Amino acid sequence: MPKISDTLWDLASAEVQKRENRAGGEEEDCGEDTRLSLNEKTVFFIGNKAGGKTTILLRCLDRDEPSKPTLALEYTFGRRARGHNTPKDIAHLWELGGGTSLSDLVQIPITAQNVRSLSVVLVLDLSKPNALWGTMERLLQAARTQVEKVLSQSQMTVESKARFKQQTQNRTPRVLPKDFPDRELIDPFPVPLLIIGSKYDIFQDFDSEKRKVICKTLRFIAHYYAASLINVTPPKCYSNTNYFISLYIPGPPQSKDVDIGTLHAKNPFDLWKKVFEAVFPPESTSEHNVELKDPAKDPQYTEPQIDSMRAQKDMELEQYKREVSKSWKGLELES
Repeated sequence: MPKISDTLWDLASAEVQKRENRAGGEEEDCGEDTRLSLNEKTVFFIGNKAGGKTTILLRCLDRDEPSKPTLALEYTFGRRARGHNTPKDIAHLWELGGGTSLSDLVQIPITAQNVRSLSVVLVLDLSKPNALWGTMERLLQAARTQVEKVLSQSQMTVESKARFKQQTQNRTPRVLPKDFPDRELIDPFPVPLLIIGSKYDIFQDFDSEKRKVICKTLRFIAHYYAASLINVTPPKCYSNTNYFISLYIPGPPQSKDVDIGTLHAKNPFDLWKKVFEAVFPPESTSEHNVELKDPAKDPQYTEPQIDSMRAQKDMELEQYKREVSKSWKGLELES
């Protein structure tokens, strides 16, 4: 209890000490990995190829530099001091390139060490609606599978899983009230999720009916995954803070081009998918499986000395293959 003779500075110092002691006790209970995560967060950017992920990431870091194509999986970080003589906040930023073609790489940035401090940012290119649903579904499924795999690993104890669940519940509205209207119909993403619709400047010139379908679908997806949703266009962000407009889209999706009564769906998610893909037919599988361009042949990564040595080795390899082929043919003739 404070004394009458205590100054304001004494009271403030005692309060700070009390909070530090309490935080120290909580950290000791959580273990070393949790102590590290108190000031460190991991953000994983995924989305369409050439959809604007790098531009958004650089803007987050306040870096005024031209963006370059992401080859596969790239890492960078940002640091910020919260105050004098306080630990710096560190953001570990991962970006997956190639759209859905390299989704197997999600196992690198999503690990048991960082899953409790992980957030996912899904960037969807609004100017390419035919690839929107497929990209969203495949990438979120890959990320979810890896998160669930990490949580089931042996090195993550029961206590760690409980702490993870408690932390994510405290950070995001993933625990729905029992009387929530469609509690049984949605599936919150296991970690905080932000969905960004990029290239809004191109999207806003679309036909009004198509824009309506895309916007309603994005709002449903955000609601289904308990995610946040914003639309952006370089260099501005368009946000809507009007609390009179609900993000919940009641009832089945509607489109003048689709007869809902002819569709057969197991759940609301499947129904929205069928309506959206009826308006915007998905790209063929072959287009999704196109391999990334060989970076060794990309002009922006030219290295004359290395490239000349590589060309020489390629010639030697081709010559070796021809000699081996001739040898095999000779053996076949002799036999």
